[in-house]
Amino acid sequence: MAKVPWRKRLLTRLLAVSVLIAIGSIAATAWLAVQTTTKAIEQEKGQALSDDATVYTELLGRAAGSPSWGGVGPLLHDLASRTGRRIILTGEDRAPIADSGGAPILLPAQASAVIDPLRADPILVPEAGTSGIDPRAVGPFRLTDEERNQLDAVVAKQIECLRGFRITATPRSAPNGKPSIDFNGFPLTAASKCGLFGNDVLTGTEEQALSQLTGLVNTCMQRQGLQPVKLDLTFTALGVISDPQAARACVEAGRREQLRTFVAPPALLFVTSESGQPSNPFNLSKANTTRIIAVTVGVLGLTVLITVLLATRVSRPLRTLTEAVRRNRPAPVTTRDEIGYLATAFNDLSERRKIMVSDIAHELRNPLTAIQGRLEAAEDGIIPLDRALTTSLLEETQLLHHIVEDLQDLAAADAGSLRLHPEPVHLSDLLDQVVEAYRDRAAAAGVALAVETEGDPEILADPVRLRQIMGNLVSNAIRHTPGGTVSVRARSADGECVIEVADTGAGISPADLPQVFDRFWRAEKSRSRQTGGSGLGLAIVRQLTEAHNGTVSVTSTLGEGTTFTVRLPHPDPG
Repeated sequence: MAKVPWRKRLLTRLLAVSVLIAIGSIAATAWLAVQTTTKAIEQEKGQALSDDATVYTELLGRAAGSPSWGGVGPLLHDLASRTGRRIILTGEDRAPIADSGGAPILLPAQASAVIDPLRADPILVPEAGTSGIDPRAVGPFRLTDEERNQLDAVVAKQIECLRGFRITATPRSAPNGKPSIDFNGFPLTAASKCGLFGNDVLTGTEEQALSQLTGLVNTCMQRQGLQPVKLDLTFTALGVISDPQAARACVEAGRREQLRTFVAPPALLFVTSESGQPSNPFNLSKANTTRIIAVTVGVLGLTVLITVLLATRVSRPLRTLTEAVRRNRPAPVTTRDEIGYLATAFNDLSERRKIMVSDIAHELRNPLTAIQGRLEAAEDGIIPLDRALTTSLLEETQLLHHIVEDLQDLAAADAGSLRLHPEPVHLSDLLDQVVEAYRDRAAAAGVALAVETEGDPEILADPVRLRQIMGNLVSNAIRHTPGGTVSVRARSADGECVIEVADTGAGISPADLPQVFDRFWRAEKSRSRQTGGSGLGLAIVRQLTEAHNGTVSVTSTLGEGTTFTVRLPHPDPG
């Protein structure tokens, strides 16, 4: 068997369909890529924000603990190496202070942040609170080394004392260097014996700085006509306060005035990429980009692989069916889908073809057997070779010729080569001709033959083929209505020409009605030829009617009769 070109193979067509499926999968892949990209962007953005927050908080701490930006260069280089960014500090006038390195660049119009420990970003430095003052900016509240050493010794003794009470305690240090204790539990006995209640005593440095701050705050309060207040180490105003909001504003203003000489001046922070471009947290890293590409290619490849496997599986039963057709044997029905239906239809068609070949052989064998038998009898001298013999042989030959012509008509109809020569036809004239042609046969069978036409319907049809249709129906009705009546009626209805051939014969059982137009079908199961006919007449009627774009149907009642109805288009012949 010749190989089918690739472009015509079912597998190729299925692969073409798989491309469409792949396009659909790309949509799913795109969705997955978007999800992955979104997650990657969130990771990148989170990392970028974390890096930026690190840079900001460390530089802010540096500014809070030093009155100038001198010597900040090493810190900038360390931050740049940790974050992979370029970091530039300038004054508020954009005068350079320090740069982590690289060729000079044009600074962006907008700074990344302002480094000012007295006005810190409360989001990045929550400890600054509403005042915005970095808690690491302690200024004059920073303890001297002597004070810190003394307090460290006291705290060490207190921790040792607490351990005797089986209390775990650890030292911690406030931003100004003052030590304190973190411990679990707080039994009053242990706290009293270990001297914990004395830790809130102000040192000399704290007392002096707090006194100075109180003076600054009360000067502000007096300018606003408010009563003076006292402050504790949490910078909370104590006393009778008529305007808490104004008091809080004076406390914040006093703290800024007191700390201004102890912290570095405000500076502009510029964070860019290593090349000097503005930092963009939405640029994906190589790892995330590779991951997204891998996900996309993986999903697409998996889709194509699954499609190829499905296409191969689908084409396998088709190859089996093709092989069955080539070898002319039944095709196995392994599925219940369209391919299974196709295999079933093929098997049914193959079986019907075998039956039809058997029927044709049977129909041709009868007249040939009769001819052969009579000729052999004449040859042997059993019957005389006279006119009666030749007449009998002629009848069988005509029957054989009739069967062959019917088969040719059906073959032409099946092949689509049945030619029609339509012309305007008056049904009343054509039906009269058909009835007259069969009147003698009807009389011989004792059948009353009648024709009735409403008006004079005119249609566009092939008169020869139309007479063949009506002749087959009338002949069939006469054959199955001995001693009865056959009526031929024609009328126009709903744009159609309706022709009915009704008889008063024995009728057809409901079980047999669907097979009436099948080839070689006879109501007589014994296939007796006593009633005549080749079994092809009604099949030819259906084929010729459909060739005229019409339909034929049958209704029947057992014991009452049968009616065949032909419906043909009724166009305007003009």
